[in-house]
Amino acid sequence: MKTTTVLATLLVSSISLNVAAAQDWKNEAKDAWIDGKAETTLLLNTNLNSFDIITDVKDGHVTLTGQVESRVDKALATELIKSLDGVKDVDNKLTVMSKDDGTSDVMKTLTDSKVATVVKTRLLFSTDISGTQINVDVADGVVTLKGEVASDAERQLALKIAENTDDVKKVVDKISIVKKV
Repeated sequence: MKTTTVLATLLVSSISLNVAAAQDWKNEAKDAWIDGKAETTLLLNTNLNSFDIITDVKDGHVTLTGQVESRVDKALATELIKSLDGVKDVDNKLTVMSKDDGTSDVMKTLTDSKVATVVKTRLLFSTDISGTQINVDVADGVVTLKGEVASDAERQLALKIAENTDDVKKVVDKISIVKKV
């Protein structure tokens, strides 16, 4: 009877170890599959140099190390890997190699477009300014106002509206005063 109990215990222990080993193998195989998908995704993306990015996967958690050219590239790598099936989390430890302030040309363009829209809208909604007569151009946070107004007070108001808009670094005045006869 004791022999049967010992054999049954050994058999249950052996099955438990085999199940645990199979589960470990399954997790390792899944991590390897995720790692392969991550490497392929980075390789196929033409914006990133995948040879400078190292992926490491453990229990569905992906760690990215290496280097990229910009903050945009770093964010892109994270988003690409997050979108893969089986990825639970991405720890992005990539180093940004560019020496600029991190503001990409795309972000500058978007900010300039936003500033131009806000200034033009504020000029159009001001009942004291003939906003349709003033053109607004923005480049790198510098707002250029060009057009015609009826008085110096109207010109000053237009300039102040532009100056008081977020993300404006400087205002260039090319507004002419045209007296109405």
